[in-house]
Parts: sequence; C-alpha cells; structure tokens
Amino acid sequence: MDWFGSALGDINTFLYSYLLIILLVGAGLFFTIKTKFIQFRLIPDMFKIIAEKPPSDESGKKGISSFQAFTISAASRIGTGNIAGVATAIALGGPGAVFWMWMIALIGGATSLIESTLAQVYKIKDKSNGLYRGGPAYYIEKGLNKRWMGIIFAVVITFTYGFVFNAVQANTISIAFEESFGANRAVVGIIIAVITGIIVFGGLKRVVSVTQIIVPVMAVLYIVIALLVVILNITELPNVLALIIKSAFGVEEAFAGMLGAAIMNGIKRGLFSNEAGMGSAPNAAATASVTHPVKQGLIQTLGVFIDTLLVCTATAAIVLLSDAYLQSGAASVNLTQVSLVGNLGDWAGIFLAVAVFLFAFSSIIGNYYYGETNIEFINESKIGLSVFRIFVVVFVMFGSIAKVQIVWDLADLFMAIMAVINLIAILLLWKIAKPVINDYINQRKQGKNPIFYKKNVPNMGEVECWGEEEENRSRL
Repeated sequence: MDWFGSALGDINTFLYSYLLIILLVGAGLFFTIKTKFIQFRLIPDMFKIIAEKPPSDESGKKGISSFQAFTISAASRIGTGNIAGVATAIALGGPGAVFWMWMIALIGGATSLIESTLAQVYKIKDKSNGLYRGGPAYYIEKGLNKRWMGIIFAVVITFTYGFVFNAVQANTISIAFEESFGANRAVVGIIIAVITGIIVFGGLKRVVSVTQIIVPVMAVLYIVIALLVVILNITELPNVLALIIKSAFGVEEAFAGMLGAAIMNGIKRGLFSNEAGMGSAPNAAATASVTHPVKQGLIQTLGVFIDTLLVCTATAAIVLLSDAYLQSGAASVNLTQVSLVGNLGDWAGIFLAVAVFLFAFSSIIGNYYYGETNIEFINESKIGLSVFRIFVVVFVMFGSIAKVQIVWDLADLFMAIMAVINLIAILLLWKIAKPVINDYINQRKQGKNPIFYKKNVPNMGEVECWGEEEENRSRL
C-alpha cells in the first residue's frame, strides 16, 4: 500500500499546488470583487434571515427553514476538519497554515454565496416528500444544459461524501476514543456503523431533526472550552497571533522553510473544513424554503465564517497555546487532545473525545444527505438508494480501522476533483447569479422583503420553481 499512498500524495501535490489554488483563489477574488465584497457588506442580513420562518406551501405546510438547511450544511462543515484537520495543517505546515485557512474562508464566503444562490434558483420539488432538493448537479444540468457534466459531479460527490469523507469522520472518532479510553477501534466502528444505519434509513426529516439539535450545542461547547484555554493563557495570545502571521509568510525563523507547506496545508484543510466552492453546501442550501435565492446564499456564507473564523480558530488556539505540536509525533485529532490535556488536565481529553464524536457523527449524517440527493439526481431508484445506504455504513466501518494518512489522502483527492468541476460551473453561471443578486439588492434598497420570481431574470434555462403562481413565496 506504500506505493498507493505515495501516488496519492504526488497527485494531490499537483492539484493543490497548481490547478486548485488558481481556481479556488481566482474564483473567490473574482466573486468578491464583482459583488463588491457582498460577504462582508451583508453580514447583518445573514443574522436577520436565519431567524425567518419558512413560507407555507399551497396546502399550508411549512418547508425546511433557512436555519434547518444551515444546520444540515453545518453538520458536514463542522466536523473533523475543525479538530483533526486544523491540527494536521499545523503539524505539516506550521502555524502559518492557520492564516491561509482564514484567507480561504474570507474570500470563499463570496464563492459560497454564489453556489448556494444558484442551488436555490435551480432547485426542484421532490415528489415523494414535497421537500426541495438541488445542488451543483442540478444547476449544471438546468443552467448549463450539460446533464453529462452534472452526472459526473453527482457520482464524484456521492463517492466523496457518502464514502470517503464518512471514512475520515469515523477514523477520527475511533482514534479519539482509542487515545482517551483505550477503546478497540473495531468495536467503536461497529457502534458508529449501527447508529449511522438507523438514522440514514430514516430519511431527510430524521437527518434534519438530528442535526438541528447536535450542531449548535456541540459548536458552543467546543468554543467555550477553547475560550477557557485562551483565558488561562491570555498573556501568550499576542505571541500566538504574531507567530501565525510571521509563519504564514516565512518570516518566523523556526518555520522559514515551510512557506509552501503552510499555504498548501492551509488551503487543503481550509477547503475540507469550510467547503466554500467545493459544491457540497449547495445541496443543503437547496432544501430551504425561502422567498429569495440570495437569502440562503447569505446563510451559507455565514456558515463558512462560523466554521473557520470561530471553530477552526478555537482549535488553533488550543494547539498553539501548548508546545505539543513541537514535541509530539501526533498529527491528527490526538495532537488536539494532547494539547488540550496539557492546558486543562486529563478531563479535557475525555471531553474532546465526546466532542469529536458529536462533531464527526453529525458530519456523517450531513455527508450522507449530500450523497442521497445526488443519487436521486442520477436515477430515482429505491433499490439504488438502499445500496448506497448500505455502502455508507460499510465505509464508516472501514474508516474506523484504516490508517490515517490513506484516508486523508483519498479525501483530498476527491475533494479537489469536486471543487474543480463546481468552480468551473459557477464561473460559467455567473451571468445568472449576477442579476439574481442585483434583484435582491434592489428590493432591499426599496425597503422590501425580497421576493424572487423567475420572470425577474430572463434566459435562466430550466427553472422549475419561482413562478408567480407560487403565491406561497410571499407568505412568511
């Protein structure tokens, strides 16, 4: 397997050193400039929209709210990327990797807004349950009229999230429990696989009911613990921030030769964590029932900021306020555990193991949904969906016992493929996203609660929703 791991590493180095960095940073800067820094200008709107109730349909039923759709994407975002991913980035790229994670999040906020807005524009109504679904596969087919490209994306995201990323989450849980409790990783894997099976065979409503409870609670608790670490080491905080900035540009002597590693690992782990531009969050964004596509675009941008600027920074503070990253051979979740125990004592390691379980398990649920909606895009077959669910459970078990490096390298490879396809698609669809955003801004300036109809933007291609006959769009 050594040759396989080496080949994966070489491919990932090429993708992240050249192709993906150009597309990811280029698209982020392009959308940021073209929208006049919308991800910063409309931050107040984000907090206002997240509290809105969903409009009723023609039968009076409420759909999935902005907040519920937000928790589905947050369930996937806020996971091992925030705990294990940040620690891995620091171990391999030095403290400077954290700075590049911040940069990717700040410019990626605009990219996330575009892709999630497009997901709303081209969403469809699921005939089986009356809920909305959509994502890159859908806007590629309906906006670009390229179903073949949509199918390729659907296959890649299904494999990436349903299988590979879920293996990463399970891998992190099993390592954390082995580190804290001496638990057998295979036994932990069996337990996770059984719980996963119970939930994924329950459908979207069960996914929503689980994520909207777990995600907010776990994020708040984790940030509180990180703040405690910061308070106990408050005099060291300026030095840590200076270390991050200096290391990011190769100025810090101890990390002077790691500039390239800092940038590459910052981009890798930043993308894995906040998912801006990857094409995953739009699948969750499409489920929301809102009065204007841009509203859910703004909510997903908020998710990017919370994920990286709050949760990832919390992990960075825990790791860098300890010297474990310099002394320990640990390079994943166990590095965060060692650092936390060094700051707060043995009880903190147990807390983190439980937090990792909640973070990673909620990610497994969110990841599953991304796979489900794309399986239905390819072929609405109950047998195919059942087979997919079985393989989700199998990969959860595989990830629990697999080697760390192979699991992460596979995740990096498929994540890059997804991002390349999606970024090309949303750049081509900017001509649609731009007038939709302008429509939202113009209505805001007029003091209105923005409501979108497809007649507002001509030549959008095949748009199933947003017709004037949907009077429910105006009912909150």
